Formats: sequence, structure tokens, C-alpha cells
Amino acid sequence: MTEPYLKQDGLAHLALEGRAVESRGEAGVALAQKPYPAILNLRGNPSDQTFMQAAGQALGAALPVIANSSLSIEGAEVLWLGPDEWWIISRVDASESAEPAQRLRDALGNVHAAVTEMGDSRVCLQVSGPKARDLLAKGTSLDLHPGVFGGPGHCAQTHLAKTIVVLHQTSEDPQDGPTFEIFVLRSFADYLWRWLEDAAQEFGAAILKA
Repeated sequence: MTEPYLKQDGLAHLALEGRAVESRGEAGVALAQKPYPAILNLRGNPSDQTFMQAAGQALGAALPVIANSSLSIEGAEVLWLGPDEWWIISRVDASESAEPAQRLRDALGNVHAAVTEMGDSRVCLQVSGPKARDLLAKGTSLDLHPGVFGGPGHCAQTHLAKTIVVLHQTSEDPQDGPTFEIFVLRSFADYLWRWLEDAAQEFGAAILKA
């Protein structure tokens, strides 16, 4: 039987809100869970100009075609995950989250493409702070050096602590360090959060409000 918390908030049973603080203070790493109302998986052929134009019209911007890059559009982020695969991550209110999916389907029409709603299957964790890269390096073989990973806007599908994740860097601050979003399958969210919290202890860890 599926546990109730897996059907709703992947980390609700950990009562993170009660442990959260407003700022990181002296901690080298800050952890948080971020709510996202919708994630769309878009598949299509980037060599098909009809597909690219239709998708761009629906989103209000051309799909990113540079490997492992992302694009900010109104109310969402578009992540390149493969030669024919993108994620559209909505940052709007849940009542509006169905609109991008419908716009894409309407625009694509009979074009050979697929739009799949998958937000309920993922939990988004956030790791930030001067030691964020050191923490993530404990669990992934991905080279996160700024000269390699590419800094803000860079994303990749990879393994972290033996779980399959999508890693997305959203910012880089000279003093506060980088911020990463980690999208993990809901059924692995509890395990990965506990791993992150344990692995972060040597750097000093704080839980932030979402």
C-alpha cells in the first residue's frame, strides 16, 4: 500500500517547517524543499522546424537547444535534458499550472510530439551555500566546477547518492555560494533528504523555509 505522505507532500512526515529558519547564518549549507505546481515533459524533434516553431509560440520563447542549458520564461523554466527532451517547470499558482500543457497541445496539433504532465512524480529539493558543491560532490561523479558545469542555468540528468535526479543550478553568489535544485522521484525523496542532511553535517547545515 502506498504511504499517504507519498501521495501528497513527499517530505510532510519530516515536519521540516517546524525546523526551518529564516536565514542560513554561519552554516556552510542550507537545505529546503521547494513546491512546484507542475512539471511538463516535452518530447519532439529539434530538426523539425514545425515542432520548434509551434513549441516556441506556445511558450513565448524558443526551446533551448544547447546541451544541459535552461531558459527562463514567464512563470516557468525550460530545461534541456536531451536532444529531443525538455522539461517545463512551472512557477505559477497551482490553479494556472494546467495552462502551459494545454497551450503546448493546442499549438502542436498533429505535429509528432508528446506533452506529459509529471509534476506529481517529483519532489524538488534545494541545496545552497558556500559548501553546496562540496556536499553534492560526495554523492555524484558529475564535475560541478563552475568552469565545467557552467554556472546558473546549467542542468543535467545524473545520479546523486545512487538516485536518479535532475540537477539545476539557479544562481551563483560571490559570498553566499551557488544554489542548486534537485528533482528526485517522490518515492526516493525521503531517502535523498536524509542523505543530504547527514552528509551536510560536517559543513554546518541549516533548513530554510521553502
